[in-house]
This record gives sequence, structure tokens and C-alpha cells, in this order.
Amino acid sequence: MIPDRDVEDLLRELAPQVLGALVRRYGQFDSCEDATQEALLRAATRWPAEGIPDNPRGWLVTVASHRLLDEVRSHQARRRRENAIVAATPQSELLGRPADADPGTDRDDSLTLLFLCCHPALSPPSQIALTLRAVGGLTTAQIAAAFLVPEATMAQRISRAKQSIRTSGTTFAMPEGPERAERLRAVLHVLYLLFNEGYTATTGPDLTAPQLSDEAVRLTTWLRRLLPDDGEVAGLLALMLLTEARRSARTTPDGALVPLAEQDRSTWDRTLIGNGVALVTEALARGPVGPYQVQAAIAAVHDEAEHMDATDWPQILALYELLEQLAPGPMVTLNRAVAVAMVHGPSAGLVLLTALESDNRIARHHRLLATRAHLLELAGEHTAAAADYREAARRATSLPERRHLTTCATRLGS
Repeated sequence: MIPDRDVEDLLRELAPQVLGALVRRYGQFDSCEDATQEALLRAATRWPAEGIPDNPRGWLVTVASHRLLDEVRSHQARRRRENAIVAATPQSELLGRPADADPGTDRDDSLTLLFLCCHPALSPPSQIALTLRAVGGLTTAQIAAAFLVPEATMAQRISRAKQSIRTSGTTFAMPEGPERAERLRAVLHVLYLLFNEGYTATTGPDLTAPQLSDEAVRLTTWLRRLLPDDGEVAGLLALMLLTEARRSARTTPDGALVPLAEQDRSTWDRTLIGNGVALVTEALARGPVGPYQVQAAIAAVHDEAEHMDATDWPQILALYELLEQLAPGPMVTLNRAVAVAMVHGPSAGLVLLTALESDNRIARHHRLLATRAHLLELAGEHTAAAADYREAARRATSLPERRHLTTCATRLGS
């Protein structure tokens, strides 16, 4: 008997390779994706007992190809597609294991598949869902459970995403030139959003959804193997590792949120920190510098401080100023305001927050109110701080965050 976990890990590694081979050969992304899922499920039930085939990727491609052909043959309305597929497939490949074992094509197909799942025709939630299913090899039920939505809802989201890919008329090919660089930015953004949702869940009773952040780290590690010379890929992976290193200290045993200043840093994962620091140091030295590398550098400064008072806030402020030049946005300004407050005093930080109150992208966000409450508390304005904590708690959708903000308001005597 082979441990189920070993089989699961192998199948998730092979999923994008198999789907990429099918789409390259047959086209029709949506049908190929369904066939790949069927092959993965069949392998998951058979391999633990029967053993892993000598050519597991070829086994999966064969099973998925047969599943695809069976589906086509069962619908007379699809006769033209059947003829095209049969004509494109040598008879020997229908009867035996396919000769899709060229490692040179695995890499290109896998990366092309990831770029396809992050097509600009899709919304970010659809990009994430399709990436998890097509590239991550997760079932619809697993994705739905991770996002705390009904399986039917997630199935509809994935179905609409595949429909959008089909109607967009895009071909299964790697984008070139500026389009390729733009699509890579979309890929990194999807992985970044996926990690953030896992590290601090938007909704639900738990602060984190570890399966999502774990998957983001796994996919970004895989992407770095495909693009080892890209500094921003390395920067994003470093940011994830340096952030993930603090997970165990972020909550109490009963699930309550523990802010950074109060965390037990002895429980931080020093191996992850070391790996993250090494990654970002190498990437920054190689250049050019990008936003994910700068965010990783900020995380490294936090992680390397033995305690909160030892944090090099002037360096963090300088890094946020650089980040605001590279990737300006309200969340960057919000974080820079905290660094300004730690270097120049809370009043200086509050001045920066005033400008954000008229920015529709963040004006109603609970994090703006929570940050303002924190700086007001540092400035000794406890009544105003308590009021902002209460309003931030009202707007928060995460139950642990809401409880923490309510506790802060209560602590200030309101």
C-alpha cells in the first residue's frame, strides 16, 4: 500500500503537466480540464492499492484522453470535434501509453497553462478558482471548502471561468513580449491574493485558512522552478515564506488574534525565515527591484528583530517609501503611515491617514479605521480610538478580527 499523501502530492504535481499536454494536443480547454480531473480521481482511488505506474504522467494522459474521446463519441452533436480529435491522435496513442514524456514540453505547457488560468478575461476570484483546479489539481469540493462557499457556487464559478476562456478565442500558446510580462504580473497577483486569503481569511470563524496559503507557497515554489531568474517570482516566494513563518504565533489556542507587537517570536519558524531572507537577498542583489522584493525586504526586517522595540523602523519606512514609488496604492500608504508614526510620532502618521479618508478604494475598509484607532491610542486619544475600534469591528467580516477590535475598544474603557 502506498500512503495516500504520497499519491496526492504526486497527482498535484502532475496535474498541470497532464492538462497542458491534453490542451496542446486537442484544444478545448474546458473538456480537457474535465477529463484531467476524471483521470486524477481514478488514479487517487487505484494507485494507493495497485501501485504507481512506471510512467504516471503517461498513465494519466492516456486515461484522460480516453475519457475525452468517450465523451465526444457519446454526443452526436459533437461529431465534427470527434473527427478532429481522432484525426489528430495516432492510433498507437489511443491503444497504449502516450509518448508525452519529453521534459522539454512539460515546462512550457505547465507555464502556459498557468498563464491561461490568469487570462485577463477572468475576474480575480475566477482566476484563483481556475488556477486551484487546473494547476493545483484540487477538486471543486476542496476549493469550495477552503473558501467557505457551497460546492455548487464554486462549481458555477469554475464553469463560468472555463466558458470565458472558451469564448475569448485565446489559443494555448505562451504570450510574447509585453503581453507575456503583463500576464506574469497577473499570475503573481493571483498567487499573492491566494496567499493573503489563506493567511488572513476575509470571512469566517477562523483567522486563517492554511490550505490556501500552503497551496500558494507550493504553486509559487513551482513557478520559481519554471522561472528561476525572475526576481519578482523569487521576491513573492520570499514574502510568503517570511510571512508564513509567523503563523503559529498569530493566534491563541482558542483562535483569538495576536497582533505582531504581542507575538511570541521564539515560536516563529527560523527555517522559513532563513530561506526567505536568502531568497530576497539574492533577488535584490541581482536586480531590477520590484514591489514583491521590497515587500519581502520589509517582512525580513520585521522577522529579524528579536523583539518589537528592536525593529529597524527607519529602514522599514525607507522601504515603504520605495514601495510607494514602485506600486502606489492605498494599502501601501496605510502601512507607510504606521511606519511614519513609529519613526516620527503618531501625529505624523495620522496626517497621512487623513488623505486616505477621501479615497473610495479604502475609505470604508475596516483596516483604515483600525489603523487610525491604533495611532490615536498611541497619541493618548483613548476616547476617539475606542470609537474607531468599535466602528472597525462593525465593518470587519472576519470573526477573530471583529473580536480583537471589540476587545481593544473595551480595553480603552468604552
